[in-house]
Amino acid sequence: MISGSSNRIQVDVFADHEVIIPVNKLKNAVAKVTLAGDDPLAKAEAALAQLSGEFASWMSAECDRLDAARHKVRDAGLNTSTFNELFHAAHDIKGDAATFGFALAAGAAESLCRVLEHSPVPARIPMALVDQHVDAVRAIVREYARPDINDIATALVRRLRHVSDEFLIHENRHRPDYLQDLV
Repeated sequence: MISGSSNRIQVDVFADHEVIIPVNKLKNAVAKVTLAGDDPLAKAEAALAQLSGEFASWMSAECDRLDAARHKVRDAGLNTSTFNELFHAAHDIKGDAATFGFALAAGAAESLCRVLEHSPVPARIPMALVDQHVDAVRAIVREYARPDINDIATALVRRLRHVSDEFLIHENRHRPDYLQDLV
């Protein structure tokens, strides 16, 4: 085996092959932290705790964004622009809800994303179905302090999923292979 110094390429030679080990230029750029109390996870959790007072207002802003996207769909129809705006607003809520402390709202937002993603002709999505999803997200967020919100949100999301599945099955009835993966 032949080895070079730490600032040169190292080549290990074997009977049937060679292993080339390049110089690791980044190892000197990384500082090793060994200070007591310097836990990066603890720092991240502390930073998140400091921001947590803002979560309710951020979630409210996300709901307002979703509602505004819904109104644009109602006014202009479901075209590429309004579709993208509605989808991204719902998708952001789906992703942010748990972080912001509103995990139960994610299910309704996810159901709306699912309808938008799997509708072969998005323009045929009934406005009532969009309204039901947006209203559900907003109601869950608004009523989150209720002691029975878990039961209410669970029932609401279950019903939305059922109605959405019925719509998607009907809309995709000519695509049996697609339906198998969908439901």
